[in-house]
Amino acid sequence: MGIRRAEAPDRAAVETIVRTAYEPWVETIGAVPLPMVADYGDLIERGRVHVLENGEVDALIVLGTDDDVLLVENVAVRPDRQGRGLGRRLMAFAEFRARSLGLSELRLYTNEKMVSNIGLYESLGYRETGRESLEGRHVVHMRKEL
Repeated sequence: MGIRRAEAPDRAAVETIVRTAYEPWVETIGAVPLPMVADYGDLIERGRVHVLENGEVDALIVLGTDDDVLLVENVAVRPDRQGRGLGRRLMAFAEFRARSLGLSELRLYTNEKMVSNIGLYESLGYRETGRESLEGRHVVHMRKEL
């Protein structure tokens, strides 16, 4: 399995993975998760989407930078591939990417009702830094220093 920057032909697979990974959360959070409404054509064109593949795209991560910090904007794994450590592998890739860019901190946010995600991020060394309403959703901000 390799991680590479997504390309235009990956768009359909990326959008399908995001939709199927986040659909189960719609009822829980009472709204469409923000990753489901992102413009993946634009994100791919700007080089912000990386995919993990093994013959086909199994998972993805969307990264950005802000004030000397790497932002993990989205991690999504195909539902039939979840529970195999792919999300953890992508999060390790984000740390590698941050270090290669000379950045010493990663940040992310997730919906406060996505408790399992919060637990995963905490197990990876992220700590909560605050909560706020964002586009009608209640989010938890987290960060990890490298």
